[in-house]
Amino acid sequence: MSRTSAPDTAALPARERILRTAHDLFYLEGIRATGIDRVIAESGVTKVTLYRHFPSKNELILAFLNYRHERWMSWFDAALQRHGQAHPGTQALVPALAEWFAHPHYRGCAFINAVAEIGPALPEAVVCAQQHKQALAERIAALLPADAPQRELRARALAQAVDGAIVRAASGPDPVPALDALAFSVRALSPSQP
Repeated sequence: MSRTSAPDTAALPARERILRTAHDLFYLEGIRATGIDRVIAESGVTKVTLYRHFPSKNELILAFLNYRHERWMSWFDAALQRHGQAHPGTQALVPALAEWFAHPHYRGCAFINAVAEIGPALPEAVVCAQQHKQALAERIAALLPADAPQRELRARALAQAVDGAIVRAASGPDPVPALDALAFSVRALSPSQP
């Protein structure tokens, strides 16, 4: 979910190298803490090449957020599927997030982090975060029975519980309390199974 363990990226097109490098650096070290010169050096491109693909740091940030959204949602869907056999419906949320929280490069939600870091200076980043959170709530709604009472409200409440668990896991040495609280929320907000 962060620092790529993929084979050498030197063979990738320049735009992809830049985006992957920015993704890893922005996620692990922060958007403000990562300068363009660092992205250039680590991606192995020239300044001219970077600015040809991303005319400003703001455009690179927005590309990073879109890239992160696609990567994270793809991972999330796969994790829900992996854990869905043993933990049907919304019960799959807890083991899926436990998997992410255990990743050695886990640093919380890139979208929450981006809003906190640069939201006022780059309102488009807030829009990206809102769209990501809406997609998350929609994925969670899909885990609930179609006829569940107050399905959309339950999904939004579960998405908020997920966000809380993400922040709590990122801010403490042990993700277990965050996962326990999330499991409690999942049980409380999921419709009773027949």
